Amino acid sequence: MNSKELKELIEFLIEKDIAEFELERGDVKVRIKRAGDHTVIHSHAEPRFYAVPPAPGAAPESAAVPLVVAAPAAAAPPVAPAAPAPEEDLHTVKSPIVGTFYEAPSPGAPPFVKVGDGVEVGQVLCIVEAMKLLNEIESDFAGEIVKKLAVNGQPIEYGQELFVIRPKQ
Repeated sequence: MNSKELKELIEFLIEKDIAEFELERGDVKVRIKRAGDHTVIHSHAEPRFYAVPPAPGAAPESAAVPLVVAAPAAAAPPVAPAAPAPEEDLHTVKSPIVGTFYEAPSPGAPPFVKVGDGVEVGQVLCIVEAMKLLNEIESDFAGEIVKKLAVNGQPIEYGQELFVIRPKQ
């Protein structure tokens, strides 16, 4: 199954409002499961999987793990640090997609932002790689970076907290 066929299949499933679909052709297995407005795709030629850890603070439920990623056999990655105690004046930037968190535009480059940096609305905070696409995550809030909650190079989930920002005063 090539990428064009896969794209057409996804568009058809969205058009018909089908939430879950599975297809097997020889040694290729494709499973698409939609959660809300997001599409999750599983594609593999041989069974090599690891589960993406749940977002911090989420109750672990083995039946509710929404994504299994095909990857070389490896130890499960560590879970990102827990979020700070909620304060009324702090804003949390959450991941809009599932993928791999990168704090810099390339290996060896300085990070987009560090703790203590001031940020403006629309400023790039990090990159999340999803399905070989690099997605820039922009700040939706102006202020100062108080905490970075994700680990560079580690998988993150939809809605996972990435940064804590203190508003400008």
